[in-house]
Amino acid sequence: MGRTYIVEETVGQYLSNINLQGKAFVSGLLIGQCSSQKDYVILATRTPPKKEQSENLKHPKAKLDNLDEEWATEHAYQVSRMLPGGLLVLGVFIITTLELANDFQNALRRLMFAVEKSINRKRLWNFTEEEVSERVTLHICASTKKIFCRTYDIHDPKSSARPADWKYQSGLSSSWLSLECTVHINIHIPLSATSVSYTLEKNTKNGLTRWAKEIENGVYLINGQVKDEDCDLLEGQKKSSRGNTQATSHSFDVRVLTQLLLNSDHRSTATVQICSGSVNLKGAVKCRAYIHSSKPKVKDAVQAVKRDILNTVADRCEILFEDLLLNEIPEKKDSEKEFHILPHRVFVPLPGSTVMLCDYKFDDEPAEEIRDHFMEMLDHTIQIEDLKIAEEINTACMSSSMNSQASLDNTDDEQPKQPIKTTMLLKIQQNIGVIAAFTVAVLAAGISFHYFSD
Repeated sequence: MGRTYIVEETVGQYLSNINLQGKAFVSGLLIGQCSSQKDYVILATRTPPKKEQSENLKHPKAKLDNLDEEWATEHAYQVSRMLPGGLLVLGVFIITTLELANDFQNALRRLMFAVEKSINRKRLWNFTEEEVSERVTLHICASTKKIFCRTYDIHDPKSSARPADWKYQSGLSSSWLSLECTVHINIHIPLSATSVSYTLEKNTKNGLTRWAKEIENGVYLINGQVKDEDCDLLEGQKKSSRGNTQATSHSFDVRVLTQLLLNSDHRSTATVQICSGSVNLKGAVKCRAYIHSSKPKVKDAVQAVKRDILNTVADRCEILFEDLLLNEIPEKKDSEKEFHILPHRVFVPLPGSTVMLCDYKFDDEPAEEIRDHFMEMLDHTIQIEDLKIAEEINTACMSSSMNSQASLDNTDDEQPKQPIKTTMLLKIQQNIGVIAAFTVAVLAAGISFHYFSD
């Protein structure tokens, strides 16, 4: 028996309202949450059309082979940044004309695997073996309105399609539970000075990967209590007259405790690493995660919070790098420092739901740009007054020094052996407006980012 997808009714309305407008097909993303028993779809969004594609797709005889996977996967990656903890891109949909009704399966399969690969390429965490590994593909014939719902195992590129049930339900996420926490971070990342192949981006990700282990191994207090991971998150809540558990509040406060000392049985060897600078991330980060209200487990709630912490820190670093590239920030002289305001996290409510989506906003960005970005990425109109900016003031400090420094680092990481040259390369991918990769030269002396808040 295949998986069951419980779908918010507004998603069905959204899909039925999509007009091909003479195009051969329209594709998009399905967003929601996995659980061991069934999956929940609370949002769908079409892939924004490319201007140059507009004419090509207006011919009814166009083939699904013309589907631009690079454009679609970049859209999926950008959308993944806008999802809080607990929400994932669960799969893809495609709406086609009657003439293409029999050609959809191969195109959807390729697209689904490409989307999953794109989203996973920079994550600081991995799926566990116990988690659901199936992703959904949905095909809708625009003429007959007939629906074909199938799943594939993302861990098996050769997996065959399995049928799945697609069921609508009203108010699906209206009672979902939210978990909120503020995490104070202090991450020191040395920048290797002995190989040009170690880019700023790679060094930063390596450092964040080490920090991610601390977050993964932390202790999580929910409303001030440590709960067994296999317990029901709502255990101890009052029951209604019908015997159903009722949450007294939809929101839970989460606090993270990380270990200060290694266990006595854990042996670590330090080594001296030649560095040209460092990346320092220091401050407080606002995090949110959401989980369904149907007998949620503590371990699922904690996992959603962990992943939101890791995602939002990694995303802000990448967005800052992109901004430095796009605005062509000039290099400073040796030993000078340069400050940049890091983006605030902005939350926006999803109508009819307790879930809030998110985005990132620099201080000099008008609210209208965030509104337009939501419309472009999620095909969702928001009101500017609904934007809720997390109370964070984040600053990045860039400094350089030509003198090499010695830094203690774990020997588990591969250490480069060649002496440093005059430049190192920073590879940054631009936003969906231009789907391309860029390379810029950064002062080889080193860069130090300081991330802090009031």
